[in-house]
Amino acid sequence: MKVLLGVIVCTMVLLLSLRSCAAAMRPDLTITTIKQDPYTMSKGSQMEGYCMDLLSELAKKLDFKYNVHLVKDGSYGRQDESGAWNGMIGEVVRKEADLAIAPLTLTAAREKAVGMTKPFMQTGISILLRKDISEEAGIFDFLTPFSVETWVGILAAYLGTAISICVVARLSPCEWSQPQTEENSFTFSHSLWYTAGALTLQGAGPHPKALSGRIICCTWWLFGLVLLACYFSNLSTSQGSDSNQLMVKGFEDLANQQGIEYGTLSGSSTLAFFKNSNNPTYRRIYEHMERAKSFVSSMDEGVRRAKEGNFAFIGESVSLDLVVARHCELVRVHEVIGMRGYSIAGTLGSPMLKNLSVAILELSEAGELAYLRSKWWASSCMADPAKASPLQPHSLKGMFLVLALGLGLGVLLAVLELTTKSRSNAGEQRKSYCTVLSDELSQRLRTTTTTTTKKRSQETADKDKA
Repeated sequence: MKVLLGVIVCTMVLLLSLRSCAAAMRPDLTITTIKQDPYTMSKGSQMEGYCMDLLSELAKKLDFKYNVHLVKDGSYGRQDESGAWNGMIGEVVRKEADLAIAPLTLTAAREKAVGMTKPFMQTGISILLRKDISEEAGIFDFLTPFSVETWVGILAAYLGTAISICVVARLSPCEWSQPQTEENSFTFSHSLWYTAGALTLQGAGPHPKALSGRIICCTWWLFGLVLLACYFSNLSTSQGSDSNQLMVKGFEDLANQQGIEYGTLSGSSTLAFFKNSNNPTYRRIYEHMERAKSFVSSMDEGVRRAKEGNFAFIGESVSLDLVVARHCELVRVHEVIGMRGYSIAGTLGSPMLKNLSVAILELSEAGELAYLRSKWWASSCMADPAKASPLQPHSLKGMFLVLALGLGLGVLLAVLELTTKSRSNAGEQRKSYCTVLSDELSQRLRTTTTTTTKKRSQETADKDKA
């Protein structure tokens, strides 16, 4: 038994020793990359960035060592007419590097020349513009701070207030004490004018004298004050620059306009996408760029021209997001087309590619890739206030409720004033309260026609006498 146990221990020690020797004898992987912020950047004699962090995580998972160098010709990898590859892809094809880690787009041509892992990042094609390239103001843009429902609610509140003022001015004895001889100043047309004047802070007179009328007016003034504050606040915010305001909202708009020049990186996969596309819009974009020779030689040149204005740079959405995070005057449109992924390239048939793909999926499922994205794409811009959406009725429901309560209270007080006076007159005239109240209501609600008729008769009589 002791002999067997000794054999097992010796075997295990031998296996561990052989594994350690194999690991020690295993050559370091040669990794090629390219400088591009924030994927790979120089930090003294070392390199840092998203790709360097990703490479470190993969090395921990798969237990390998590596040496990183920058690609000699500074190119990602493109096939010339003779079929030869340059850049990082070319180094992998010629076995000058074991792996290429960079924002390498996974394409069919590259897949034929080298092996590619599962994508570690998804991207697409989008448009970069300067923020102040915005659309012309529309004729009715002044209505945008409020939604249609809110405007309908405001109109209903305006009419309801005008009607309430008109009714209260007729019912309240404090406002209209002698309906038989006096003309009521608060006709419906004047009530509409008074309410509109109060809403625009013009203060059209005369003002109500009764407490009931004053309560309604004060409530309307408060409603109007809050309403104007919300309107001007939302109006100023809605004028802010945002991708929703851009003249070019997508590739269709870009192809249909002539005022803004546009271009993309020369020799890039983005250019190949438009060149090989059968979509009429994308073909028109490519033909325009080819005709105008509006290609840029580098990402920095494209960003510089976009910052100068009147130029739209077409590029990878992920790269454009980084530019927007660094340059606060730029914005990326919402539309993204041609979704594809960034992958790690290795030699064709390399067994390591399968392990790298599995490790990338594990990092994605664990949230490590999302963490690296947030780490290296952090924005240095101050947060701009978001473009305000049209104010909905529920945002002002408190003020609508206060106005409704004020109108109800004003009308109730006017009815109480009228009933109090009717009760007092009933005692003086020794008539029933209901009879006096009915007479009062009849005179006040029909007095417009009667008073107008009397006034016209008086004017006619004066003319006859003259």
